[in-house]
Amino acid sequence: MTVHAIVWIDHRSAHVLHVRPDAFDADKIITPQHVHHRHPKGPSGAKEHPDDAKRFFHEVTGSLGDVDRLLVVGPSTAKLGFIRYLHAHDAALEAKVVGIETVDHPTDAQLAAYARGYFDLDAGRD
Repeated sequence: MTVHAIVWIDHRSAHVLHVRPDAFDADKIITPQHVHHRHPKGPSGAKEHPDDAKRFFHEVTGSLGDVDRLLVVGPSTAKLGFIRYLHAHDAALEAKVVGIETVDHPTDAQLAAYARGYFDLDAGRD
């Protein structure tokens, strides 16, 4: 049986869903939060550590397990950062990405329905 997954990702969290025709399993991953104070740098005043995104994307990748087809969605640029991370660090998973879509802030049930439609999953198929 083919394993389908969808990742909704922004700069604060990721929702990873393994989707089947009749059900889904969801996991939420939160970006790292630091206890050390950093002085804002640059015009945005961002206080992120340079390795925060790498750690976050690594954790998201680890939650995907052995998917066969992956859809990456999200409202902004984090989904593209995740794809760049896969390109540099996990070419095998990158090859399983079948689409990148802009999707606002759906519930997990809405994400699962979106994935079922995208992957054309009907009960008893695939």
